Amino acid sequence: MISHSDMNVRIGHGYDVHRLVTGRKLIVGGVEIPHNKGLDGHSDADVLLHAICDALLGAAGLDDIGQHFPPNDDEYKNADSLELLERVAAMIRKCGYDRIGNVDCVIMAEEPKMNPHVSEMKRKIALVLGVGLSQVGIKATTTEKLGYVGKGEGIAASAVCLIGKKG
Repeated sequence: MISHSDMNVRIGHGYDVHRLVTGRKLIVGGVEIPHNKGLDGHSDADVLLHAICDALLGAAGLDDIGQHFPPNDDEYKNADSLELLERVAAMIRKCGYDRIGNVDCVIMAEEPKMNPHVSEMKRKIALVLGVGLSQVGIKATTTEKLGYVGKGEGIAASAVCLIGKKG
């Protein structure tokens, strides 16, 4: 557990949104979810993992995900965002942040329902980050049919994290 008294503790926040389109798989939290649409983006467009990446990068004082994995770079075309998250975790460790206290996330989607997939998302994220399941929080909500998410035009996610290093 991260204790403020013996560690440099940093908090990060990330947010991402992607449009829903036909002809793509829907991948959220590293889990393929059956749906008639998927998220549009250069990589697999995993909105949840992108928010987590930005939260971790921000906590470490690093540039955002688009700077590290540019959307115009063919290397990241259809990239698996679990692999991008793994690379982000390595980046923050390289900066000396050897502990992830927790990540806490909210997925905003009118449909499909995310709750049946949350436990698998948590398992995959915890495995990649090298943390326990209790250190990964994921909640899913709708926007009560309001805005682009409520109209079924996209999915958004927000994440916060706590990281630390000794000293």
